[in-house]
Amino acid sequence: MVKDHPFADGNKRMAAASFVGFLDGNADAFGDGGKPVVTNNDLAAITLLIAVSDPGEKDLMIDLVERMLTVTEVRK
Repeated sequence: MVKDHPFADGNKRMAAASFVGFLDGNADAFGDGGKPVVTNNDLAAITLLIAVSDPGEKDLMIDLVERMLTVTEVRK
């Protein structure tokens, strides 16, 4: 969604909101004590990083997001 620009405006915002919705739908959005797993700063940073990345780095970006979530799981 960040790369394909399906909307006239707000593609990064929609992608970030969709990601949070995905995490919430999979019961992974909140850790112990109701704290969000991905902070607002994390979400903004990863969204912008994906937006400026080269399309050839898609696998790297997927790996980065997966590692971010795994590290977050360990911190819970």
